[in-house]
Amino acid sequence: MTNKNNQSQPAQLSLADGSHDSLQATLTGDWLLGNGLPDADQVTARFAGASRLQRLEYATPGLGHWDSGLMTFLVNIQRNADDAGIAVDSSGLPEGAQKLLHLAFAVKEREGARRVFKRESFFEQVGKATDEMWQQSLALVSFLGELMQSFARLLKGKANFQRSDLLVVLQEAGAEALPIVSLISFLIGMIFAFVGVIQLQALGAGIYTADLVAVAMVREMSAIMTGIIMAGRTGASYAAQLGTMKVNEEIDALTTMGIDPIDFLVLPRVIALIIMMPFLTMYGSLMGILGGMLVGVSMLDVNVIQYVEQTKAAVGLHDLFGGLFKAVVYGTLVATAGTQQGIACGNSAMAVGQATTKAVVMGIVLIVVSASILTVIYINIGI
Repeated sequence: MTNKNNQSQPAQLSLADGSHDSLQATLTGDWLLGNGLPDADQVTARFAGASRLQRLEYATPGLGHWDSGLMTFLVNIQRNADDAGIAVDSSGLPEGAQKLLHLAFAVKEREGARRVFKRESFFEQVGKATDEMWQQSLALVSFLGELMQSFARLLKGKANFQRSDLLVVLQEAGAEALPIVSLISFLIGMIFAFVGVIQLQALGAGIYTADLVAVAMVREMSAIMTGIIMAGRTGASYAAQLGTMKVNEEIDALTTMGIDPIDFLVLPRVIALIIMMPFLTMYGSLMGILGGMLVGVSMLDVNVIQYVEQTKAAVGLHDLFGGLFKAVVYGTLVATAGTQQGIACGNSAMAVGQATTKAVVMGIVLIVVSASILTVIYINIGI
């Protein structure tokens, strides 16, 4: 392959019928990528149209400079000629091009190696999605079984994990999450209060905005919003950490040393989120009530003491403990989704990103589904 000069000649291709059912392709000019090369279809079209054609010959008396553009042209023709059963005589090509062409076809292409893009029908896509969802459900149930066995070993004092790791993940899932929980909960409380003031003040019941904000935050919104925050923050972190360890074969190393990865890696993270979620939920409820108080006091003809008294009268212990139980459930689901996707991660960098995304999506879906189920249960038992 030679270098392009400043006065390159245009690449040209001419075809002529030769003797003994052969086709001669004459190449002239500079066959460089920037020159606008002739299309190989000009040659391959003759393969389909000439049933008696048996041989292709090259002639390059006026061939100038050339680069990979020429080789791409020759390789395309060679592949089509092989498919059509036509012999190719490359002796007329430059020596360097002959060697590269021979090297390109020295090893036969493995069957099925070339990527084939197939357009799937709607029903095929639905079937594959359903099958994938079923397989993921089975994997999650299997993981839950292993996690329950790990908790049983913990109760027996046989779970093998470092207590220092538990303290680290407690801090990550607790204190380090306070800023984002504070911001979101405070704004959610303000939004509820603003909506309540606009709607209730028209009925002369603006003071009940305090009831709306307090009950909504303590019973439902604080737990569910904290759960969604932790799914996007901590659940994704769990999946990324364990997925990276899977890629680096650290989990395989633990198994080789006789250490159960569920005990050593998963159990501390699940325990940490179960412990910290109720505390974060109570803190989120407080921040939401403060946000509602800011809006209520500024937009209603009430003072802070009146707002606080109305809030205390609206919220009971059953509201508080109902919300805290939901927080425990959500924390368990988020931690389970994050660790399960991390353990099930593939062995590539792309797989880590996919596992992180799946962990967040699965965590949020599980939170919404469980919130619906728990709400129905609470209504039926009168909580």
